[in-house]
Amino acid sequence: MNITDIRVRKVNSIGKMKAVVSITLDDCFVVHDIKVIEGQEKLFIAMPSRKTPEGEFKDIAHPINTETRELLETKILAAYEEALLEAPEDSEEE
Repeated sequence: MNITDIRVRKVNSIGKMKAVVSITLDDCFVVHDIKVIEGQEKLFIAMPSRKTPEGEFKDIAHPINTETRELLETKILAAYEEALLEAPEDSEEE
């Protein structure tokens, strides 16, 4: 499995969610709505999820092993950091 594209949409609101990401796998499968979240100690990713009738959130797509989760997180967070460098939020045109 290769991540062949990562698209980062920064979230400009105040809060812990910093971006929403879409990834393409092997140029043939896309996963939307992966969230970049600011945790207490570091950034992490949250996979797409839905709310159950009981009020819990369950992932609807997710890696099934630690190695794959770490690979996704490393590449997605690197793309997020790169997106921050390319277009800083605080820049204003005059």
